[in-house]
Amino acid sequence: MCRGGAAAYPSTVLMTAVPAQAAGVQQIAVVAPPTAFGANNPDVLATCWELGVQEVYRIGGAQAVAALAYGLPELPSVDKIVGPGNLFVALAKKYVFGEVDIDSIAGPSEVVVIADETTRPDFAAADLLAQAEHAPGASILITWSERTLEATAAELERQVARLSRREVTVQSLEAFAALILVRDADEACAITDSIAPEHLHIATDNAAALLAKIHHAGATFLGNFTPVAVGDYAAGPSHVLPTGGTARWASGLSANDFLRAHSVIAYTADGLRQIAPDIQQLADKEGLTAHRASVDVRLG
Repeated sequence: MCRGGAAAYPSTVLMTAVPAQAAGVQQIAVVAPPTAFGANNPDVLATCWELGVQEVYRIGGAQAVAALAYGLPELPSVDKIVGPGNLFVALAKKYVFGEVDIDSIAGPSEVVVIADETTRPDFAAADLLAQAEHAPGASILITWSERTLEATAAELERQVARLSRREVTVQSLEAFAALILVRDADEACAITDSIAPEHLHIATDNAAALLAKIHHAGATFLGNFTPVAVGDYAAGPSHVLPTGGTARWASGLSANDFLRAHSVIAYTADGLRQIAPDIQQLADKEGLTAHRASVDVRLG
């Protein structure tokens, strides 16, 4: 099994360390900045204690990625680095990939909310703000109900005034938010599929039916009472998810990411003799005479 490393908030520790433990990884190192929001946070340390993670290092940012990849006298190198981070962390992970494995090169957080006339505008606005407060975070509403769009816009203005991170949330909304009015549900699904969002919240009365029309999303949340925050903190699947449209071909972090497969092949003399003509023909086609000879010499 590999030795894994991850960056930390309490929720991040859970969404990275738990899949590793489920896969049987015995050595897990957690890194976080030496601040009240990082490795000096008692909640982070308590989470690690409850999980049985015994290595917590007070180092963060790109330098933590380098330490995990190349090792220090006090911090042995790892085989795989997982977990979200800022732009510098993402670029550092990209740089060390190949020296170690990584989960992904994650970009800013993002959500697409699909709404209809039954969607509560105060719910939809709260979901959009929850992503925007990541700052940066892309928040997109797609609806074919003009009334829902206008009411959600009004709710955004009302609710953002109450947020502790109001200033950066407003900046994120101005830079990355969109309220999109479409013709119908089919167009909403087509646009969503082309975006391939990290988070998809289908807040309509026929959410399951719309889900069947959408193939690309990191994690999907169905119905008015399934906000994305349940995936952040409680629902179960890891919330390390593909961003920037990579959900077209990538999946969220899981125990499978900490496992690897390898082949074990064993032939008898009779078995080799039966399959030899196929091997010989392919070797001849490719002009690899030594490949063919390695089979011929065994046939006598």
